[in-house]
Amino acid sequence: MARILIIEDEKAISNLIKINLQLVGHECSQAFDGEEGIDEALKNKYDLVILDIMLPKYSGFEIIKYIEDTPVIFVTAKASTQDKIKGFRLGADDYIAKPFDIIELVERVKAVLRRTKTDVECFEFDDIRIEFDNRRVYKNNKEITLTPREFDLLEVLISNRNLALTREKLLNLVWEYDYEGDTRTVDIHIQRLRQKLGLSRRIQTVYKTGYRLDI
Repeated sequence: MARILIIEDEKAISNLIKINLQLVGHECSQAFDGEEGIDEALKNKYDLVILDIMLPKYSGFEIIKYIEDTPVIFVTAKASTQDKIKGFRLGADDYIAKPFDIIELVERVKAVLRRTKTDVECFEFDDIRIEFDNRRVYKNNKEITLTPREFDLLEVLISNRNLALTREKLLNLVWEYDYEGDTRTVDIHIQRLRQKLGLSRRIQTVYKTGYRLDI
């Protein structure tokens, strides 16, 4: 999907981000201090940089000035309004405060890439092809009609593939409202996707949690 550079000095956090972004299909590289991060960002082409601010040698606020042609998401413990304003004024595309929800980070990455990548985005697996830009889905080269909400749900499952998503998280990401006690609408839409696209094996029910698209 995309080539992403993670510049983060805390290896546990860097590895958490890397593992989860790789699970949804991205290719990730890591740098653990500011100097290494600048060298890596200038030496290779990346679609996105995930950048901490408090780093050895060079801060994230300094690094972003060297990589102004690459989209940047700050992921940092510096959560004040003043720091956020400074980050955006320096050209950041998004700003996430630690501690963060990893599913939210994956979604923020997707949103930035959608805004900044110029190539047509599609995804294929088995006999299915999804064209995100024109919101069309094909199975065996035959177009399958999905409702807008069914397509939104499929897109969220794909962008978070191999990750378990709770019903409450799916309600928030797809229907954009907080959990209010009724998650049956998620189950109904999952059942429809399974039937229309033959995804009974791919969309797994995670016991006492929700669903996961295994690809």
